[in-house]
Amino acid sequence: MAARRDHVLRTNANLRWSFLGNLTSNLGSAISTLAFPLLVLSLGGNAVQAGSVATVSLVTRLGFRLPAGGLVDRWNRRVVMLVADLVRCAALASVPLAALWVAPRYWQLLLVAVVEGLASALFGPANSVLIRDVVDQEQLSQALGADQAALNVVSLAGPALGGLLFTAGRLVPFAVDAASYALSALLILRITARPAAVSGPRAAAERGATAGLRWLAAQRELLVVLLYAAVVNLVAAAIDVVVILELRGRGSSGGVIGAVVACIGAGGIIGALLAPWLVRRLTIPAMVLTIGAVWSAELVVFAVAFRPAVVAPLLGLMMLLSPAAGVAVFQALLGQTPRHLVGRVSAATSLLLSGLAAVGPMAAGAAYQALGGSRTWLTLALLSGVATVGCRLALSATRSRAAVVVAEPAVLAHAQGDDS
Repeated sequence: MAARRDHVLRTNANLRWSFLGNLTSNLGSAISTLAFPLLVLSLGGNAVQAGSVATVSLVTRLGFRLPAGGLVDRWNRRVVMLVADLVRCAALASVPLAALWVAPRYWQLLLVAVVEGLASALFGPANSVLIRDVVDQEQLSQALGADQAALNVVSLAGPALGGLLFTAGRLVPFAVDAASYALSALLILRITARPAAVSGPRAAAERGATAGLRWLAAQRELLVVLLYAAVVNLVAAAIDVVVILELRGRGSSGGVIGAVVACIGAGGIIGALLAPWLVRRLTIPAMVLTIGAVWSAELVVFAVAFRPAVVAPLLGLMMLLSPAAGVAVFQALLGQTPRHLVGRVSAATSLLLSGLAAVGPMAAGAAYQALGGSRTWLTLALLSGVATVGCRLALSATRSRAAVVVAEPAVLAHAQGDDS
């Protein structure tokens, strides 16, 4: 499988530049994702404020997601991605640049999160449509597989780098993130594909920003899984923040925090290697029940024995089944979605997956501040367990596995950056 992925990247120059640009910007985003709450805490902010920066960014992306998908279906995707990267570069660079005159302010970080969120809302769907522009249908799974592998590497390296860079200087991660967006823009400039603007759909039902949501609503089994994944992503977003707050409260350094969070990426890489074997041997209901059971059990362990040596390997274990899912759903979406709806379906999918997750960081900070670590972990374990049982019952009620087999696994992937 690895050789085939290398082959498509080696032979398709446009895909290669798109892949490298997306990889670079996601790595920078993973670095600053860890640095934002650490910076807020270092400025004297509380747990709610530490989580609110990430929540503001997610809510901004959420609110603009559907309009962005409609625009991307009509605009030149390469230009959209280029402008989005330049805007994000300027936003992140403003943090260290402004610090030359005055200490960073909480309101400034919120403003940066809003600007970055707006630009990312455009970048993600544009990147999805661009893949359809530059990759043949038979190469789609290879291209998506390469993206999944890259995201897992980012999940592994990004938090560790973020922690180390924050230790070197609390503004260094933001300068590096800004540089990553600048480099991504340069790589996107290398893309030679110039797709013509896509004309609007003829059917009235396929017009408007909500056309992607309407298309997804007709895919019943897929919709059940997407709704389940929305809850899972809420839990995942909360886990990121609570892990940081717990470790910081226990006196762990930025390097230790980054190393612990990076185990999510390590688990994803191992899961990517095991994915072909797992997909052949596990049914979709078995995957849902296994992931839900593992997550719920591990969160209970976090509640009673939270120590870096315990948490780090368990975070990796959480991710073992996720890569088996990522390629399947996006291949189904990109391969089966009508060409003129790709941007809006991609945006609608991200909206469903990110909707609840948008409130995860702030809710996690509030829960941690009000309940403490142990009770917060138990609350997340209960939420994960209830969602898993509900999804299993809903899938059984459909009495059809055909659509689910294609799409269900993918939505459980844990993303560090939301560029894709």
